[in-house]
Order: sequence, then structure tokens, then C-alpha cells
Amino acid sequence: MKYAFTNGKILDGSRDMQVQTGRCILVKNGKIHDIVSDTTDLSGYTKIDLKGHYILPGLINMHVHLAGSGKPQKKQRDNEKLVNTIMSTSLTRAIAYRMVAGFAKDELLSGVTTIRTVGGLGDFDTRLRDEIKAGSKIGPRILASNQGISVPGGHMAGSVAVAASSIPDALSHLKKSEQQKVDLIKLMITGGVLDAKEKGVPGELKMPPEMVRAVCEKAHADGYLVAAHVESPEGVRVALENGVDSIEHGAKLTDEMVKLFKERGAFLCTTISPALPYALFDRSITNATEVEQYNGNVVFEGIIACAKAALANDIPVVLGNDVGCPWITQYDFWRELYYFHKYVGVSNAFALYTATKRSAELTDIDSITGSIEKGKAADLIVTAQNPLKDLKALRNLEMVISGGRFIEHPKIKKRKQVEAELDKFL
Repeated sequence: MKYAFTNGKILDGSRDMQVQTGRCILVKNGKIHDIVSDTTDLSGYTKIDLKGHYILPGLINMHVHLAGSGKPQKKQRDNEKLVNTIMSTSLTRAIAYRMVAGFAKDELLSGVTTIRTVGGLGDFDTRLRDEIKAGSKIGPRILASNQGISVPGGHMAGSVAVAASSIPDALSHLKKSEQQKVDLIKLMITGGVLDAKEKGVPGELKMPPEMVRAVCEKAHADGYLVAAHVESPEGVRVALENGVDSIEHGAKLTDEMVKLFKERGAFLCTTISPALPYALFDRSITNATEVEQYNGNVVFEGIIACAKAALANDIPVVLGNDVGCPWITQYDFWRELYYFHKYVGVSNAFALYTATKRSAELTDIDSITGSIEKGKAADLIVTAQNPLKDLKALRNLEMVISGGRFIEHPKIKKRKQVEAELDKFL
């Protein structure tokens, strides 16, 4: 099919994007065939009148766990036990896979046309990636890591990450991941908020530096980038010294760490969303302990400080919302852009650029997607209001276009309690 999107206001995804009017986006075979004047003869095209609404690139969520719903928890779950149960029979695996596919569809319907998964169930993420690409499932483009590599007692060990007890174990899992044709490798280098048992020690170093180095060297030799869960200054230093390509989450940076970022050519994936409830919600809402709330605030402030320092020192930054954590749903990525603007202090245009063109550039898919340019995939979203003025415009979409397929007025079942509590911080 050939479509002409007319009468729209274009935000192209560039760093200093401005509203463009009087232009028409031509889509042919799922790609942007051209961007022409509204006065161009559109014979042969099916016209889609955008009625003066705003059209921009689909969003790119750079930190996703597709197995998580974001449902608030009254108490911590035993994730390893739960995943073992889920993966124990063909029936429960089939049910879980259907759930994961549904969550991916929610991402797309909320305007996220590309996701980067950083820890999942078995080989579900690569399997789903391929089915979406083949057209048998509806969802966003997926850059998949499948299960991450952790250590015994480490972050997400036994659930969405394998617990490697030695370097040979870690390299064996790396080989398995490569055989599954993953797009990147994920390491769980430190603990997180819920792993810490004492105040002030979230992000405790768990993975030995020599294991980090061994995995990074082999992954790089095989052509893969390595992302790492890191929530402490020590973790940032160890990750960068030993070859990691992206720091997920982050912590307060020293001058030494800034230098390491630049020497390594690494980028930062900022994730404000998951720490915010633990840091800012009343504990009667989150059911968090005093220790968890204290550590949540340490991580929350560290992530924001890390993002500010990175931008001040020209370290590339992208956005992910660590979807799957409690209170963080598969349809709420727009909030991460809003928090980036509110707490880090960037403009709305820069937040949009970060979650579109910049993310595409840093994952080497900028020739495919991330901006409204001739030859790129027709990954587009339409909003009634101008997100340059208010990022809450992204909350309710008029249309989602993915590879040329368009969905008008997408509907998603939302969690009322989650919406009500998170809305207090807009």
C-alpha cells in the first residue's frame, strides 16, 4: 500500500527539531518514500488526513524486561522460584510466551516502535523478535539479549539472568546466547535497590572484574556490544575499566569515571522510572521497608546525577524505563521522557531526540529508524497536542504506524492504581 500523510505537523526527531508544516510524508512498502510539499500531486496514494495533529518518530525504549507487568507487589517475590515454575512445563511456557507477546504489543500500542530487551525468559525475546519481523506477531522492532549473565546471589540470578559461578560458566552462557542469535549481551554487575540489606549500600559489586573483562573481550571479538546493570560508583568504574559498552541505570560520577566513559566510548542508559516509586512514594503505598526506601532514594539521586554529569561532559545518553519493575508498566515509557525533562532539566525537544534518533544512532539502527527521513522505516506516532510544549501529549495517541501498518486510536488496558499514584509526580 501507498499512503500519503497530509495536513500534519512534523517533528522529525532531530536534536533541535522544530514543527514543520506544509509537508506531506509519503509511505510506500513500509518505508518513508519521500517528504514532499502538501501541494504535490498525490495520485496513486491513499491519503491520511492528520487534521493538523503532530507526527513524529516512534519511540525507542532502551531498557525493557518483557516478562514483567509492572504490577505493584505487597511483598518481594521469589523471582527464581516463580521463573522455574513458569518454565517447567510446555503448557506454562506457552502461557508465559503468550503473555510476553502481549506485553510487546502493549509497547507498540503505546507508541514504542523499537525496544531493547536486557534480560528475559529463556529465548523468548529472540523468538518473538523473529516472529514480529516475519509478520506473524504484532509488536515493536526488538533488539534482544535474552537472559543476562549474573552470579550466584547476584541481581536477577536464576530468573531473567543465568547465575554463572565461574568465568567458564559465563563464557558458556555467552556462547549459548550467540547461538540464539541475540543482538547484545547483558551483564548484571551490581545488585539493586531490593538486593541491599543495609542502608546506603544499593548496587553492591557482585560480579568479579575479571569475569566482566572475560565476557566483554569474547563478546567484542564476536561482534557484540555489552550492556551492564550498574547502580553504584564502584560498579560504574569496574564496568568501564573492563570493557562494557553501556551503563544501565548509573550512579554519581567522578572525574575518573567521566574519563573512563570517554576512553571506552560508552554510553549511558538513564532509567529514572523504577527508582522513583521507592524514593518518593509513601511506604504505605509501595510496601517498601525503611531500608528499601532509603536505598531507593540513593539510587534515584544517583541516576539523576549520573545523567546530568553525562550530558555536561558530552557522554551520550539514551532512555529506558526498566519496564517490568513494580509500578513500571509496558505502556508507560512516555513517563521516562517526562522525568528526564523534569529531573535532569533537558528540553522537551532533547528528550524526544534522546528517545528517537539518538537511541537509533547508538544502537546502529539509525539507517533504519529513529527519525522522519527518506528511506527509513515508517515507524511513526501521531499526537493531538504538541509534545514540544508538553510531553504528556504522548500519553494518548491518535495513531501508531509501524513499518507502514497503522493503528488508529490504539487502546490499552491500564492499571488505575499505578496511573493514579504516578500521576502525582507529573
